[in-house]
Amino acid sequence: LKLFNFEEVGLGFKLSKPLAKSNIAVRVIHTRYDHLSMISRITHPRAHTTSRRSSVSSDQILRDSSVQKGEDDDGIPEQKSKKVLSIQEEGKTKDPNPGGRGSQIFTQMEALKAESQVIPQPITRHASPVVDLMEYTPLGGVFYYEMFHLPHQAYTVGQYVMQQISDKGLQVFLHPTETSSFRDNEDSTCPPVGASVTLPDRVVFFEPPHVARLDATCEQWRMDGISDIAYEEAEAKLSFSMETFQPFVLMQKTYLNLPFQSWELRPLGRSSALFTIEGALFNLSITIQGNQCMLQLEQERGLSHLVGKWMSTPALKKAMLDAGVNIFVDEYTENYVSSCNKDPLAEHAAYNQMALFASACAFSRSKWNAKCGAEHVVLQVCEHHDPSPVPKSSWSLYLLGAQRSKKLEMTEDSEAFSSEHHPNSEFHSTFIHLLQDSLSPDGLDRTKTSYCMFIDTIQSLLHSTRPLVYSETI
Repeated sequence: LKLFNFEEVGLGFKLSKPLAKSNIAVRVIHTRYDHLSMISRITHPRAHTTSRRSSVSSDQILRDSSVQKGEDDDGIPEQKSKKVLSIQEEGKTKDPNPGGRGSQIFTQMEALKAESQVIPQPITRHASPVVDLMEYTPLGGVFYYEMFHLPHQAYTVGQYVMQQISDKGLQVFLHPTETSSFRDNEDSTCPPVGASVTLPDRVVFFEPPHVARLDATCEQWRMDGISDIAYEEAEAKLSFSMETFQPFVLMQKTYLNLPFQSWELRPLGRSSALFTIEGALFNLSITIQGNQCMLQLEQERGLSHLVGKWMSTPALKKAMLDAGVNIFVDEYTENYVSSCNKDPLAEHAAYNQMALFASACAFSRSKWNAKCGAEHVVLQVCEHHDPSPVPKSSWSLYLLGAQRSKKLEMTEDSEAFSSEHHPNSEFHSTFIHLLQDSLSPDGLDRTKTSYCMFIDTIQSLLHSTRPLVYSETI
């Protein structure tokens, strides 16, 4: 293969010698905006997968479905409305689970939805060359490599310059492949073409990038037909071979940094905090000041537009996703990442109450959160006012539930989980009332005077990352 390399733009390609001697032209275009992935998502929409953490248990759904089926067979349609009312009354008066689910109240629409809900199953992923755009994220834009017939060249005849003009524009050169219909010699070989790219400087790949080519027939990205992949990490250069030139993208696993190994939210001052995450592949921290956030990351290559810049939470999230620095979750995350099964009501209430006290208290992951059951949440908490790290001896464990919260007698280093409450503490219906009992006057003043937009920003970050659910369970 003959190599053509353009170092000033970080692009290159390889052609076989017969192809290089042909009258062809190669056009290379790199666009930062990726509209092809958007077309793929629109033309091949993914069926929504309902969360496996339903507020109604699977047994209840099965029981309701079987009862409803029997009623329909008996020809008594009015029983459906009676059953809906009974579900509402059961949610209001009966406490089937003292652990915290008894406080849930269903509306009529929610009850109807629970009746018709089918138990969702995890997505079964088979080995397929077609790229799942929920599991993989295209980064750095699209690379277009195309071959054309060389246009008729001008030549001089006497005092005249003559050139044949075509009104058809550039004509695509069909590079022969093994399946090409015009190959006459079955023994002849069709050498592939090669491409090399320097990774875009505005994105980060924490693993060797995956290459996907566009299948124009179905408008989907595919990972087959790519061979001889070589990645030079020091030079951030990727080269590979393909049967023929096609548009391609570089991809990275969407949730490669999940689950989190550890996390911590601690105050730096009034209406200021530091959110630190230790992920599966990289660590980062986000400083929150009022309603502004600033990312700090060990890997800074190509992220000068992102690292150390103050921006709003939505702007920071978009910039991080575009750069391949993803710590955020969505409705599909649980299909690809192991997680703790937690009651959504208890989990979301914990985030909201943590945000209210983020100016005065530090919060951190506890390994016992995976051992306390789905209806409870366990985390480490302590009052902390200065920007220095929290001493290990200052942490205490708190057990949060939908009906009551308490401080635990055990510590993070205990040998087994115990729900016994601390002898010098009391039970409370909410987490914030429990914390208020032990806060100093200065701590209480900080919580009462916290900037409302600071609280909203903390809530947004916690709900977007869900550290109580997507943390290491071992």
